[in-house]
Amino acid sequence: MSVKDFLVEIGTEELPPKALKQLATAFLQGIESELQEKQLNYSSATAYASPRRLAVFVKQLKEYQPDSRLQILGPPVSAAFDAQGEPSAAAQGFARKCNTSVDQLQQIDTGKGGIKLAFQSEQKGLATTLLLPSIVQHSIDRLPIPKRMRWGSSRIEFVRPTHWLLMLFGETVVDCEILGQQSNRFSYGHRFHHNQPIQIDTPEDYRERLRNPGFVIVDLEERRANIEKQVQTIAANVNGHAVIDSDLLDEVTALVEWPVALIGRFDEEFLRLPDQALISSMKEHQKYFHLVNANNELIPHFITLCNIESKDPAQVIAGNERVIRPRLSDAAFFFDADRKTPLANRLESLKNIVFQSKLGSLHEKSERVSILAGKLAEQIQGDQSHAERAGLLCKTDLVTLMVGEFPNLQGLMGQQYAHHDNEHDAVANAIFEHYLPRYSGDSLPDSLEGCAVSIADKLDTMTGLFAIGQPPTGDKDPFGLRRAALGILRIIIEKQLELDLLACIKSAIATYQHLDISNDLADTIFDFMLDRFRAWFQDEGIPTNIFQAVYARRPTQPLDFQRRIYAVNHFSKLANADALAAANKRVSNILAKQETESLTTEVNTHLLSEESEQHLATLVTEKAQLITPMLLNKDYSAVLECLSDLRPAVDQFFDSVMVMADDEAIRLNRLALLQKLRALFFEVADISFLQTS
Repeated sequence: MSVKDFLVEIGTEELPPKALKQLATAFLQGIESELQEKQLNYSSATAYASPRRLAVFVKQLKEYQPDSRLQILGPPVSAAFDAQGEPSAAAQGFARKCNTSVDQLQQIDTGKGGIKLAFQSEQKGLATTLLLPSIVQHSIDRLPIPKRMRWGSSRIEFVRPTHWLLMLFGETVVDCEILGQQSNRFSYGHRFHHNQPIQIDTPEDYRERLRNPGFVIVDLEERRANIEKQVQTIAANVNGHAVIDSDLLDEVTALVEWPVALIGRFDEEFLRLPDQALISSMKEHQKYFHLVNANNELIPHFITLCNIESKDPAQVIAGNERVIRPRLSDAAFFFDADRKTPLANRLESLKNIVFQSKLGSLHEKSERVSILAGKLAEQIQGDQSHAERAGLLCKTDLVTLMVGEFPNLQGLMGQQYAHHDNEHDAVANAIFEHYLPRYSGDSLPDSLEGCAVSIADKLDTMTGLFAIGQPPTGDKDPFGLRRAALGILRIIIEKQLELDLLACIKSAIATYQHLDISNDLADTIFDFMLDRFRAWFQDEGIPTNIFQAVYARRPTQPLDFQRRIYAVNHFSKLANADALAAANKRVSNILAKQETESLTTEVNTHLLSEESEQHLATLVTEKAQLITPMLLNKDYSAVLECLSDLRPAVDQFFDSVMVMADDEAIRLNRLALLQKLRALFFEVADISFLQTS
């Protein structure tokens, strides 16, 4: 069967740059999915995208669907013919339904003990050209477009108004109308360099015809690499290195079709501003790349991307320099004005900012965070007074002019202004660090005071919102409580902080004296955070049953929880693990049927009559003594390894001893022995959850 290349290109007004890559990927995936569903084989498929187009190129696409065999089952043969072998009404009706006669029907053994009438026919595969319009349309319908536009008097909707539709299968135009555009073989070049139709004779010609004469690099990844190379090349011309943020690179790649990098300069006097303030002005507002020297210090240059080859690039550079100068001047004004008012004097302004209507102002939140941060710092050997001071001042930079203009500088400007106010370095650093981690994979606070304030701030938010009945629901988490919970756990675990999380939650609750707090609030929040821990360990590849084994013990120190998880995970791989897990499950089932108050771990050796129970009792006592120092050192892996060789004795006990003896004293004594055995393992986890069969 012959093959041809296929190309579809939708020409549009400028597409949203931050969504371009996602749209291109989704368009490609949609077309590939449709082709596979229609059983149309191909060798490869590629997405192309620029600000004014979305395109997909499919190489070596089959010209026809494969033929298929159609089979329709009818009534059982026993009901299809009478005693004389004449067709019944059921057989005749089935034949009419299949538009054939009874004698053309087959008899098929269904494999389920019965033979049925069946109609079989060959169905020819459809031509690919007939299927392509619906394939493209369905792919467009499924694009992730949150808000679609209409234009003119049309009812057609798309992410942006459309201007042309190119659809070729081999050298032939696929005749159709999609998004209000009639298909043809013409694309369009660069809006300024070559805003004219470009005839595409075959899909294979597309990329080069767009490049020349079209002045369009249509391959998104090629354009991205081209920009990155240009930027670093011209940065070297001023002995600098361009700091290329991946998201910014993606955005400028989606803004241009023919990228030209130009380098500009700003006044050196602006270098007295915090680096991040300058970077934000250049990056967020102007989409510029900033430059640093060999010492990683900011230098007074920037790189901008143009979508045109200017005949006078100096004019373009001068224009960009004129634009950036007032922005940096504004930043300098904000910076100088902010430093006239110490952070401590801004506390009063926080009283006018509502944190949450039922939870009070940012001033009240700061006071709660200060109290809690001090307690936490004391527990982790940080400086209590510095943590309290940082907690009190940590939100004050939110009312500064600089953060008002550049919200992403919150915390950083607080740190800068705290240094200017001669606050202690630990206080200034903790003000910045209390926002960390801001997202998955972000860095953590370096200082113990920063850890304390960060945990306190996140716990305060979580506690307050749970207290007023606003926990996350489903996929809705407007206050980012799941992220906050993971941030707290990351700080405690990665910084090796011996903190009792449940106690921390109770301390946070204690600062909300004006709320009517339910008795189970601390447990509710603790369980919510443990659920985040569950996801954490799943991402590490830890099986769910191992988490459940430790969760049954409900350790309240995250660091201790992690140690137990790793110990049980190691134990689960030992040869005796399955048998001991099954034995523990059996013990749990036996003990669960008894009255709790009658159970004890006190074993009367005089009532041990069987050799196997005597042997097990001796081993259990010995093991209890052996693991005591291990438990004190929290060496849970050593504990479980020590207990793993109990298997033969446990197996022998169950093989030869009747636990539920008629004599009550003997029965209770054997139950006490099992309770004592189970308690050894339960010092670490409930390993009965590890049972796999």
